[in-house]
Amino acid sequence: MFHPKAAFESIESGLKNQKLNKASCSAVLSLAYQSLGVVYGDLSTSPLYVYKTTFSGKLSLHEDDEEIYGVLSFIFWTFTLIALLKYVFIVMSADDNGEGGTFALYSLLCRHAKLSMLPNQQEMDEKLSAYGVKKTAETWQSIALKSFFEKHTKFRKGLLIFVLLGTCMTIGDGVFTPAISVLSAVSGVRIKATGLHENYVVAISCVLLIGLFSIQHHGTHRVAFLFAPIVTAWLLSIAGIGVYNIIQWNPQIFHALSPVYMVKLLKRTRHEGWLSLGGVVLSITGVETMFADLGHFSTLSVKIAFTFLVYPCLILAYLGEAAFLSRHHEDIQRSFYKAIPGKNRTPRTEIV
Repeated sequence: MFHPKAAFESIESGLKNQKLNKASCSAVLSLAYQSLGVVYGDLSTSPLYVYKTTFSGKLSLHEDDEEIYGVLSFIFWTFTLIALLKYVFIVMSADDNGEGGTFALYSLLCRHAKLSMLPNQQEMDEKLSAYGVKKTAETWQSIALKSFFEKHTKFRKGLLIFVLLGTCMTIGDGVFTPAISVLSAVSGVRIKATGLHENYVVAISCVLLIGLFSIQHHGTHRVAFLFAPIVTAWLLSIAGIGVYNIIQWNPQIFHALSPVYMVKLLKRTRHEGWLSLGGVVLSITGVETMFADLGHFSTLSVKIAFTFLVYPCLILAYLGEAAFLSRHHEDIQRSFYKAIPGKNRTPRTEIV
């Protein structure tokens, strides 16, 4: 039998759920936009110095461009496997009640096994609205590993030392990367202002760094809305320039995505090729921030921002710069700025 009241309540409930879904979607997209200004600043500025650092040693360029193709292949697969596969699809799923970072992982382990040197679970934790202990199915491997650490105190102490070392490295990266990025960005001004002395470049960089660090105390929300449009404009800019360079200089550069070129690079350059991989690692500088800053945003918002904007823009930027280098070997030390078309060079330097 048809009940008008029940039907009306059902429609009303459906409309409420639809409004909630729209609100949650807009909230996630807003957080994704804000994360661009906080999480992806370091990662987005890596193209400033990756190629320059990789070719700064004895690694030289030949006419057949195998070195450029090999380095690009290493950058693409390093960025894809570490940033996209490891962090987005694996590491970010292991959050501790919405918190990320090295200590969050350690806390998660301590909550499911007796690994901590100090009491880890407090009664007041259970009163928090965001707190929860997820029960996972245990396998024989997890049981064996848990019992091993619980029996051996030395290994528990060793694990804690590794956690502290990992945290120290993250802090060190947060201190050094802004200095390198700002100095590399300001150095680009010397292409236009050729008479600018290097001491002035250092002084300008110091002033900018002091200004950047001084606004941190205003909080994540304000910093995010200040830098999010800048980072967005930067990413879209380098992606657009990358597409231009691919079309203009070397449309065949996509062949370099084949892993075969990595093997060819190492076979041809041997020791110098292995040393150059230190510069390739700079392409993932700041990727750990995606996991460490989960507490400020949400897992979904950080994943959306990286997958749909940061990743494709940076890949296009690296492809475009490699395409430019394949036709301009002499510009290797300033390839990032030299790859900018003449009319667009000044606006993008200002964005940097």
